[in-house]
Amino acid sequence: MTTQHSLPNLAQYLDDAATNATAVPQISNFVPISLADAYEVQRLSIKARTDRGERLIGVKMGFTSEAKMQQMGVHDMIWGRLTNTMLVTQGGNIEFSKYIHPRAEPEICFRIAKDITRELSIDEVRDYVLGVCAAIEIIDSRYENFKFSLEDVVADNCSSAAFVLGSWHRPQVEINNLPISLKINGENAETGNSADILGDPWKALCAASRLAAQYNEPILGGMYVMAGAASAAAFIHAGDKVTAFVEGLGNVEFNVI
Repeated sequence: MTTQHSLPNLAQYLDDAATNATAVPQISNFVPISLADAYEVQRLSIKARTDRGERLIGVKMGFTSEAKMQQMGVHDMIWGRLTNTMLVTQGGNIEFSKYIHPRAEPEICFRIAKDITRELSIDEVRDYVLGVCAAIEIIDSRYENFKFSLEDVVADNCSSAAFVLGSWHRPQVEINNLPISLKINGENAETGNSADILGDPWKALCAASRLAAQYNEPILGGMYVMAGAASAAAFIHAGDKVTAFVEGLGNVEFNVI
């Protein structure tokens, strides 16, 4: 790998693309990187943001559906990082000009009660959760044409751009097999089910704990964990009102201006 294509320079390349809302060619077009390299690029690009004053407040899971894993030819989930500037107020606005080609997808989010420093089993994971809520993730690949390899997307923080959280519910609430829908301007855009998230969204949190331990990135009390998409993502545009509904957890929405 040349100095021009060093991991810090690749991180700067993606950070500049996100900051300027400008699509760039995917990294794999000009230099091969490993998955470990991709996670290091992600870490360095997020470090650039925290060096500018942002705070790390959580993680997001990706490829939490069997169909998506098969589509990408992978056998494990991926994860990205969430910072405080990515959190959008419930019912609030995002500026379309700050994104390249944004999409929205309905999800479920966990609020963590205490530090997670090891892999958790499905039997103990609820003890680490303060609450669960309906959520929307706004994804926005920094690559041209929303096209990327596995390593590309991991380096690009798994396409994560922003997220919106609904009202919190106690972790004892049932979250498996819940119908989920995404509406844009009142019209159905996507539908899914919480069971589409690894068969059970709690398994996504177990997977997050495993990956966090593997990469020595503890999930601290108070952080958020986005469990992964329950449906395909829908493109959003200026003027749109975007609403997700999760049965039993309620609505969450935002506006694009």
